Amino acid sequence: MIGILAGMGPKSTSPFVDKVIDYCQKLYGAENDIDYPHMMIYSCPTPFYADRPIDHDEMKRAIIDGAVKLEKTGVDFIALPCNTAHVYYEEIQRELSVPLLHIIEETIKEMPHTAKKVAVLGTDSTMQSGIYQKGLKANGQKFVHKDHWQQAVNQLITAIKKPNHMQDPQALWQTLYEEISQHADSIISACTDLNAVLDNIQSEIPIIDSSDCLAKSTVSTYLAYQS
Repeated sequence: MIGILAGMGPKSTSPFVDKVIDYCQKLYGAENDIDYPHMMIYSCPTPFYADRPIDHDEMKRAIIDGAVKLEKTGVDFIALPCNTAHVYYEEIQRELSVPLLHIIEETIKEMPHTAKKVAVLGTDSTMQSGIYQKGLKANGQKFVHKDHWQQAVNQLITAIKKPNHMQDPQALWQTLYEEISQHADSIISACTDLNAVLDNIQSEIPIIDSSDCLAKSTVSTYLAYQS
């Protein structure tokens, strides 16, 4: 049984599950209802606020509590579709006796060989942790970043989380994309909330969606348990 520890943010849960279902169809031809895996999905509210710094102790405690509760339901492994949460990956995994998939590792695996200069779009906490910068460097790719891009990403995440926000997510994205595409040849979407915008756009440069990479790995891992 697949465990999915989601809810970070709440709107990212159902798109991730949809991606898992899509990969069941793509990777092993699931067709009838009985063909799909058993999944236990736990939407775990966490103390994330777009307009203030993360309290890492509270955040880590909430995620670990959620992961432990999910493990107790009998899942064989856990997918955590939240990049920011992977800042605490080692501490979460230590509290579990089942494997926890690593979204950053799975994303780096899917980077196109042609990618040389990569922009990463994520929360302040994800970017400050350096987890993607380290992974890209080990993969022989250059991380490109400008401080005002991060401010724009923060505005975009806020607009997505608050549907009545004055700023239009699509317009914010277009302005950001036009500048990034002048400096980078690839983009990593490292915040699952961004799927609310990026799942519905066309891009001239590759956009590697971390949640899509994790969904693919989730189904591949599930198939490995079946063999």
